[in-house]
Amino acid sequence: MIELTIDGETVSVPPGTTILEASPTPIPTLCFDDRQAPFGACRVCLVAVEGAPGPVASCTTQVRPGMVVDTQDATAKRVAGAVVELVLSELPGPPGEHTELAEVARMLGVSETRWPGATHDVAHDERHPYLAFQHEWCISCGRCVRACDEVQGTFALTAIGRGFGANIVAGLDEGFKDSACVSCGACADTCPTDAITEITLLHLR
Repeated sequence: MIELTIDGETVSVPPGTTILEASPTPIPTLCFDDRQAPFGACRVCLVAVEGAPGPVASCTTQVRPGMVVDTQDATAKRVAGAVVELVLSELPGPPGEHTELAEVARMLGVSETRWPGATHDVAHDERHPYLAFQHEWCISCGRCVRACDEVQGTFALTAIGRGFGANIVAGLDEGFKDSACVSCGACADTCPTDAITEITLLHLR
């Protein structure tokens, strides 16, 4: 077992454990799903590690003996909060209160963005009998693609575009219905924003 200190508390965990897994304090993240391999893309799970030159991603950083971690570090919180503000700046409105993105924003004390600008146009794909894709809420976290690949092994979803134009499509952009989708719902289950949701829930919220 490896002993380390997180927020002043001594923690003992097996080798290979990440800081995110070891932390007794909840650490916000947007691209992480414990059913998938750590990705480290969103930079929301940043923490301070004694001796490190700057904040590190807790989801991909493995613990080591004697490590001292501060999950409440001001710099890490400031950077993570700014990332969430940038994510919110591209959305057509506040995320649903029930969503993971809304919960992460609350954890980081972010209620609005300082950088209002262009937002994604409303674009819905409701051709699938069970799943709806609300493209304007996609934040390109990649979780749906990895759920489809790593959890289900279907490879029905693809990331396209760059920057503001980035999004997710099914198959060769022919829509869920005509793709290799097997209607498992893994993508909707992991989505932190309701960009992909069960079609029966779409008009209830």
